[in-house]
Amino acid sequence: MKVLSGIQPTARPHWGNYFGAIKQYIALQGNEQSYYFVADLHALTTIREPVTLAQNTSDAAMDLLALGLDPEKATLFRQSDVPEVTELTWLLLTITQMHLLEKCVSYKDKKERGIAADAGLFTYPVLMAADILIYDSDVVPVGADQIQHLEVTRDIAQRFNSMYGETFVLPKPHVLDSTAKVLGTDGEKMSKSYNNTIPIFETPKRLKKLINRIKTDSTAVEDPKDPDTCAVFDLYRLFADDTQQQELADRYRAGGMGYGEAKNQLYESAMAYFGEAFERRASLEQRPDDLEDILQAGAAVARSKAREIIDRAKTACGLAQA
Repeated sequence: MKVLSGIQPTARPHWGNYFGAIKQYIALQGNEQSYYFVADLHALTTIREPVTLAQNTSDAAMDLLALGLDPEKATLFRQSDVPEVTELTWLLLTITQMHLLEKCVSYKDKKERGIAADAGLFTYPVLMAADILIYDSDVVPVGADQIQHLEVTRDIAQRFNSMYGETFVLPKPHVLDSTAKVLGTDGEKMSKSYNNTIPIFETPKRLKKLINRIKTDSTAVEDPKDPDTCAVFDLYRLFADDTQQQELADRYRAGGMGYGEAKNQLYESAMAYFGEAFERRASLEQRPDDLEDILQAGAAVARSKAREIIDRAKTACGLAQA
């Protein structure tokens, strides 16, 4: 089984990103072939500062490696280091119908909000389709809100196959666990759109401040509290085992414990949980050449596969000799 997943370098990962997606798709890295890329070409639709894009791209790669992506088990690379993907994008654009792209959520959302939507955003799903199809990907980990993009990829691939013969593998979604909903500091779903996130690689001092900012009710210290309605306890579940969860739940219900103490337990648990990731990332920051070596090695593997697929596609539509 060949697995592919990409991450946009638009913002540093937060707890919601990790438990809702990153942790789950890193768990798939031991398959026959796993491709993970930093989608810097996609990021051009939102990031216009060259220095920022370059730094964000390096940060995203370091974050993935620090969080457990193993270059011995998976292929990690920058999207822009595989130029074949843009070549395939053009082949796919020539057979993609406009109405298919007009239905896509990201384009419709910006248009409805009165935000200028450029051609890059409009054709974004076709580049995404090229990302997936160029590695013969069988499985693509997606959240429920991203299934439409994979359906578009399948539609494009099927249309190409019907016109030129069987060329592309039709990928299937691996729907990520939707129960891994992570609450933000305001008690709503954690999202950068709501400005309620807790970044993974935050300084201890800043992390402490963010956790202390988590919204709680006004129940007095001496009174019993309900762990099932508390955002602090809900987040604590992410890091604690069953015994630890039960112990804290009992303390909630017994009374005599303030939310400040619960927040401190959350802080300590989060620091312990991500401790090794912090150490790995600090080491990577001191070895930028090693990071580049990993990305270039990954790009070489990815390009080898991509070249095979682009040649197949070009031959199918008459651009190369069979």
